Amino acid sequence: MLPPNKSDPEIERVDHVEKQDADPKPTLEQKNVGTLQRRLKSRHVQFLALSGAIGTGLFVGTGQVLSLSGPLSMTLAFAISGLDLYAVINSMGEMATWLPLPGAVPVYAARFVDEALGFALGWNYWYQFAIGVPIEISAAAMAIEYWPNTVSPAVWITILFVPMIVVNSLPVRTYGEVEFVLGAIKLTTIVGLMLLMLIITLGGAPTHDRIGFRYWKHPMEEYLKTGALGRFLAFLKVFVQAIFSYGGSEIVVVAAGETENPRRNIPKAVRRVFWRITIFYVGSVFLVGMCVSARDNRLLNAIKAGAKDAGASPFVIAIQNGGIRALPSIINAVILSSAVSAGNSFFYASTRVLYSTALDGKAPRFLRYEKFGVPYACVAITTALSLLVYLNVSSSSAEVFFWISNLSSVSTLVVWTAIGITYLRFHQALKYHGIPRSSLPFKSPFQPYLAWFAVIFSAIMALLNGFDAFFPGHFSAKTFIPPYIAIPIFGTLYLGYKFVKGTSIIKIEEIDLWSGKEEADRLEAIWEQPKPRNFLERIWFWIA
Repeated sequence: MLPPNKSDPEIERVDHVEKQDADPKPTLEQKNVGTLQRRLKSRHVQFLALSGAIGTGLFVGTGQVLSLSGPLSMTLAFAISGLDLYAVINSMGEMATWLPLPGAVPVYAARFVDEALGFALGWNYWYQFAIGVPIEISAAAMAIEYWPNTVSPAVWITILFVPMIVVNSLPVRTYGEVEFVLGAIKLTTIVGLMLLMLIITLGGAPTHDRIGFRYWKHPMEEYLKTGALGRFLAFLKVFVQAIFSYGGSEIVVVAAGETENPRRNIPKAVRRVFWRITIFYVGSVFLVGMCVSARDNRLLNAIKAGAKDAGASPFVIAIQNGGIRALPSIINAVILSSAVSAGNSFFYASTRVLYSTALDGKAPRFLRYEKFGVPYACVAITTALSLLVYLNVSSSSAEVFFWISNLSSVSTLVVWTAIGITYLRFHQALKYHGIPRSSLPFKSPFQPYLAWFAVIFSAIMALLNGFDAFFPGHFSAKTFIPPYIAIPIFGTLYLGYKFVKGTSIIKIEEIDLWSGKEEADRLEAIWEQPKPRNFLERIWFWIA
């Protein structure tokens, strides 16, 4: 689609002024996109960027990564996977500030690449987020088991699950406030844990044991093979776990359609992701890798038992090694709240992605139903899928849940690959229409090279995810199907839609960069631009 006629800039300028004079103060409804409401404030979005989907993947999942690969491989895996996320989030941020639409990603894929890709991406993205809800609820329920009790897990699951449904059934402002509080708790805990890990390794714990780099004498563990090949295979194996820990971080861009002043707040949030990656993820795994041996028996036994509570957390083991008594229970409480927060975020993101897919005509019309700015039909569908969490109550059902939940990790890689492809088409369309990058509301750095990195790295990791299944004696349904089933499912959705609808890849000259942009441009001048009045407000504005 070609841009509006701009042959006479003076006429265009006068016309723009007349439109502003005619409607200088749009109503709240005019500030909305679709039928959702822009009620997420800057502080909500910034905390989504900083704490986002941080859950058991960081606090507990790092234990499995450490035991399998060793401290150096773990740190490198998180750093490289973090670079992949950085590439994806910047690519998304540039598109979302150009067109701040609800759900964002599937709509961009349908506009810039192929309607079939938008369809496949919408449903895959919904599943990726939606299955995260029962995964995190299950982890939270297991965290409660850290404290001895005789209550059935089904009771704890219900107590954790119902509030999520309630929060996501209320106007989006409620979700923002809940995540603001839970995010503040997570950030405070992570910063505190990093300082504590540093104190422990320097000998400041009650045991006064100066650890230093003692556990880096064997920085890389071996997997399947011995020697250099075995260390490389261990390094390769832990990438998916690292990526799973980052999964859902794109929620800050998914929320663009419900964010106040998105062209100011989304770029700020995207920039925060870099600090989140380098400080909270890479920094914390580096420090905990200094404090805990990859061969610690408590870590290995907890992982073998499938623990998802503080018992399997390397942070807790480091605290216990340092002789600090009271903190393990406190950390487990934080693990519990983090799992609830991550589940709540996944619930929100899944409903918005599904709603945007429905608005774009790629999902049944009944999913467009909303009231008070809440897509209740999408909330109902996500709730129904989340009931799978009750499969974990019995051991036989837990095996079924394992198969279902393992689709989530690979789905992340598939989605990130598709996002990179979508951005590359967006980048090409900008060039074709002669739109200079300097005119973009947010210009992400190192493009299109970041997007190419996201496409290539994510696709390679998706293909290598289950490499160990091909080693002699390791092939089975459990080692082969979970790592790869997401790829044919995505392919079936994509090719099936193309076959039924007869779609084709959109030509560069036909890419629609403009529908919805005029509204975003008009609203940009309306949002208030708050300015700090004193030093404390400057600090707060930097944070939020």
